[in-house]
Amino acid sequence: MGRKNRNRQRAQQNRDGRAEGKRSRDDAVGGNSHSRGIFWQGWGAGYSEIIKENKLFEHYYTELKIVPEGEFEEFMEAMREPLPATIRITGYKSHAKEILHTLKEKYFKEVQDLEVDGQKIEAPQPLSWYPDELAWHTNLSRKILRKSPLLEKFHQFLVSETESGNISRQEAVSMIPPLLLKIEPQHKILDMCAAPGSKTAQLIEMLHSDMDVPFPEGFVIANDVDNKRCYLLVHQAKRLNSPCIMVVNHDASSIPRLHFDQDGKKDVLFYDRILCDVPCSGDGTMRKNIDVWKKWTTSNSLQLHGLQIRIAVRGVEQLAVGGRMVYSTCSLNPIEDEAVIAALLEKSEGALELADASPDLPGLKYMPGITSWKLMTKEGQWYSDWSKVPTSRHTQIRPTMFPPTDPEKLANMKLERCMRILPHHQNTGGFFVAVLVKKAPMPWNRRYPKLRHKDVTSSSEAAPAEELQMGESPADVPPADGSSADAPVEAVEGETPAEGNPSVPDTPDLLEVKKDNVCGPPPPKKMKLFGFKEDPFVFLTEDDPIFPPIQAFYDLSPDFPKLNVLTRTHEGKKRQLYMVSKELRNVLLNNSERMKVINTGVKVWSRNTDGEQFGCAFRLAQEGIYTLCPYIRARIINICVEDVKVLLTQENPFLRKLGDDAHNQAKKLGMGSIVLRYLPDPKDLDAPQCPIDLCGWRGKTSIRAFVPRNERLHYLRMVGVEVFHDKQGKRNDGSTEIQERSTEDAEGLSQEADLLEEEGEETEQNGSESNANGTEPVGSTCDGPAS
Repeated sequence: MGRKNRNRQRAQQNRDGRAEGKRSRDDAVGGNSHSRGIFWQGWGAGYSEIIKENKLFEHYYTELKIVPEGEFEEFMEAMREPLPATIRITGYKSHAKEILHTLKEKYFKEVQDLEVDGQKIEAPQPLSWYPDELAWHTNLSRKILRKSPLLEKFHQFLVSETESGNISRQEAVSMIPPLLLKIEPQHKILDMCAAPGSKTAQLIEMLHSDMDVPFPEGFVIANDVDNKRCYLLVHQAKRLNSPCIMVVNHDASSIPRLHFDQDGKKDVLFYDRILCDVPCSGDGTMRKNIDVWKKWTTSNSLQLHGLQIRIAVRGVEQLAVGGRMVYSTCSLNPIEDEAVIAALLEKSEGALELADASPDLPGLKYMPGITSWKLMTKEGQWYSDWSKVPTSRHTQIRPTMFPPTDPEKLANMKLERCMRILPHHQNTGGFFVAVLVKKAPMPWNRRYPKLRHKDVTSSSEAAPAEELQMGESPADVPPADGSSADAPVEAVEGETPAEGNPSVPDTPDLLEVKKDNVCGPPPPKKMKLFGFKEDPFVFLTEDDPIFPPIQAFYDLSPDFPKLNVLTRTHEGKKRQLYMVSKELRNVLLNNSERMKVINTGVKVWSRNTDGEQFGCAFRLAQEGIYTLCPYIRARIINICVEDVKVLLTQENPFLRKLGDDAHNQAKKLGMGSIVLRYLPDPKDLDAPQCPIDLCGWRGKTSIRAFVPRNERLHYLRMVGVEVFHDKQGKRNDGSTEIQERSTEDAEGLSQEADLLEEEGEETEQNGSESNANGTEPVGSTCDGPAS
């Protein structure tokens, strides 16, 4: 039985993998540095042998005329050129301006006008259409970055800041969809096909545009069908330390309808914004995914068209009236682009409208959507109309792949509002994006199920197979006879029996006749779960015995949201405490049986058993410091720039190493976890102009900052300390730690070392648990007690 289950699971993952494998993700460079290295090392040799020619590709796009007349040669030349490197500075952190200042004033000036192997290095330029100069592109390839000693510092800076979540290496066109969503802090957002997560990171940043608000009202639910890719998604999201992100693992075409409590009643969750970046053939990524050159055929688009429509339909079903959904692909093929949009608009019967997004990104060059296209098989046969497709090909070619035949209907769709980005216009990859606004409930969501009489068979009432190609159930399809029995009901979407009742699944596969002769869905099936079984998400109660010592030790403010704190175990000691926003807590509590949650919450406290003797068994975690700090009123030491340098360049500096002010504050505190806070001085423009909060430990005679390595390097750069690893791996960070210590100091350090060693054992146990929960083990990433 076990073998059978494993085989079934492997088969399912293979099917999912084939579908996902066809998606050449436009932001594949957004993964962690280790996986990026493996990717490029693995393909390096093979890519040199691939000839960047595909006659079928050229013939197809020449006939479709998506490229302006006279520009096709330039278009093909651009497709054969390597893609420029692009970076994006995370915009929601208050440190974004400091990073931008460091980049412009230091690193960009150092690389300007350099020559490497005869190639002149051009100074990086900001993307003209990205707000606030927070996105830059350069002709620096990874090969050049790693090869040249002159660029070694810049390369280390990029890697370090990427790992700490302050910079994302992301393709330029992949930054477009989140910008077009026009996100506000109160929005509920769904990212349907999210892995590896660069766009998801953008969504989180926009949600946290106001850093003074630790818990925005909105949240991001990031979904992906591939269980393994979900963990890459977790890694990306974790870098941003947000309590408003939840990663789930579902097939996007049938992602479950969620519910939440609103004013004491259970209601259907509709999203204000949805990002629908669907799997695609990826022919717009040929500049970086060179393998596409030899694998590209028109059959890729034909095979994916149905899946793309099903995902998009499921998206608009869950979109709130007045909400926006952005549909995007990294394909140039109208079968995957305009054809899907046209099918959606036709099905919506006026409920959806294409928005004109051109004013939202001034400076972006694009081609408007096309209204006429034809279809070509891999054998080279063309079809311009569904009526001319032979019956033998009806399984591969569907009517939704062709443009609408009614000129008036086609004109009303305004397909020219779609945006196609061509590589040669602004030296980018190829991309397609369309913005849909929901004006009313979808037509199949407004109708009640039809009464079925005893003398009518289910087959006679079933909708034609042609109408069910869009991923609907028969109950979702409007009746063919136009009878008044199914007239639209004047009700708020979500209140119909098909959607407002939590006990009724909203995507039935078949219909069954109930005792009262009402057509209804079959009994709900148990959700099949694949991949690693996650630990539970257990919310604490307000009277949990954990809280009183924490409340007293850190003097938490009365408005601290205790109900938002969760752990990952029902039994035993709670080793890690996490926090989520109030809205995500609502979603989690009401949908635990409906969805598979991979990860959520930001870690705010870690258990330190030895800390009990100092008054509290939980020490602060750097990941959640900015979430917790608005509620902490005690154990805070205000520090200056010089104190920051001492704390981050020395492992266990004695208290006397701090400035007089910080030293006096530290002496008044007992041993245990502390917050080290730097507040900017507006008069000192050479110092960082943003606040910095660091987790620390006040020992008997010394003090220590518990900050992960890459964040440590980030803060050192902000305060002007040069951080650089030479080829031998030695760090040059301006450290001036004094090696000679007095006998008294050495004795105090020895006693504290014993404490830290014991705490380190506890942290290693915590790290093992954290790793099982899909997060980084503390001991491997943090220069804290585990070291």
